[in-house]
Amino acid sequence: MLSVSIIIPTLNEADYLARTLRCLEQLDPPAADIIIVDGGSVDDTLAIAQVPEVTVLSAPQARRSMQMNLGAQAASGEVLCFLHADTLVPDDLIAVIQAVLSNSQVICGAFISVMTGLKTICWGVTLQNFLKTYWGPLFFRPHLFFGKGMRLFFGDQVIFCRQQPFWDCGGFDADMPIMEESDFCQRITHYGRMRLVNRVVQASDRRVAHLGALKANAIYLTVGLLWAFGVSATRLKRLYAEIR
Repeated sequence: MLSVSIIIPTLNEADYLARTLRCLEQLDPPAADIIIVDGGSVDDTLAIAQVPEVTVLSAPQARRSMQMNLGAQAASGEVLCFLHADTLVPDDLIAVIQAVLSNSQVICGAFISVMTGLKTICWGVTLQNFLKTYWGPLFFRPHLFFGKGMRLFFGDQVIFCRQQPFWDCGGFDADMPIMEESDFCQRITHYGRMRLVNRVVQASDRRVAHLGALKANAIYLTVGLLWAFGVSATRLKRLYAEIR
């Protein structure tokens, strides 16, 4: 079976990382390795990360695209799985990934992300995130949607891909401060099929809780549309402040 490396970029994730790591301890089968790439946390993130079976690396700056590339360089697995520090995965994550990639034509996939809080599920945001997997490439990259089977995945969907196509397409663009996953999907789709897995992962609703559902959805939609029309990631970053 294919070996799977899990890569987690972090920056001040002390409120969420311990729970995520406890979740990963339950994986059956286990990951080949778990690599945390920190971008300069000043809270207890690094202390929490000091657990057995976890490798901790330091990135020269807090940029998720760069951090994920550094983790990929250190990974031993044939498959790379990129996980946000505030996202919970099922205990059969590795088995699901192996089953999806048992089809040699599939080189990249992701899960359905359900955005949850302590007491609620953000159904509106969850639905929008699910639909944009399809409508994004359908409306703005139709030649890739129909010709290559492109799907648009985002970080909270737990993206996974074969390691060789990851490097063949150039990995994540380390200069992009935002929308690096969308850019990546656009490039890796030329190397094989992409698949949205019919299983869920749970992502934190902290941004929605902070901004409110209406404003959060408006920002997500605006950023996605502007990127599709060619607005630079540097400019888009001004609309998407970090929330911890």
